[in-house]
Amino acid sequence: MGAQLAGKVAVITGASGGLGEHFARLLAREGAAVAVTARRIEKIEALAAELSSGGARALALPLDVADADAIGPAFERIERELGPIDVLVNNAGVGGEGLALELSVEAFDNTFAVNVRGTYFAAVEAARRMIARGAEGRIVNIASIASHTVLPGLSAYCASKAAVGMLTKSLAREWARRGVAVNALCPGYIETDINAAWWPTEGGQKQLRGFPRRRLMQASDLDAAFLMLAGPAAGAITGSLITVDDGQSLPGGG
Repeated sequence: MGAQLAGKVAVITGASGGLGEHFARLLAREGAAVAVTARRIEKIEALAAELSSGGARALALPLDVADADAIGPAFERIERELGPIDVLVNNAGVGGEGLALELSVEAFDNTFAVNVRGTYFAAVEAARRMIARGAEGRIVNIASIASHTVLPGLSAYCASKAAVGMLTKSLAREWARRGVAVNALCPGYIETDINAAWWPTEGGQKQLRGFPRRRLMQASDLDAAFLMLAGPAAGAITGSLITVDDGQSLPGGG
């Protein structure tokens, strides 16, 4: 186990799989106590049990970030059981797939409710607590290359992640002298449970051939940048959007 986050308390939203689950294990290895939150309680309970068996302090609790009223009570319980929050990882997100002419109002609203509103109010709730005690807090928003790159058929998703990028900068500016660093990590395509069935298809293979390096990233490719933003190294980094995408957003295709 590492030590750069020893004694810190970290909260991860959307930790029931994919990057959230990966980041939870990474934070625990670096010594943090970890609160894993998501809607799928059985998934995060299993993850918390795994982290605890490895020697970490861990807590699982259900949270739907689209329900803004639920965020405060969840954070209250986390601080009661683990201690004051030092790191928030805003990882909860939905895909928002669909062509603009076919996307329903409900699907559009859900994309923004989770990706934007959930990120905003979780950040505000965490920052309020960090500022009240004069802490050097870290907020890491998990955005996407969709923050700055058009991904075909994902107009709502791209718009939501662009909003996350601007929220990151705006909140960083607002809290610049309050000790809270707010940054965003913008990953490229990584194979997860959500997209695993796509890549072997003809369309998925065509997309892969369009990437400069013609491959997918691994979740571990994000580790160095993520720990920089979540840890002591972010003391002089705020309002930054860090892209780690294996060159996927470079123009010109493969």
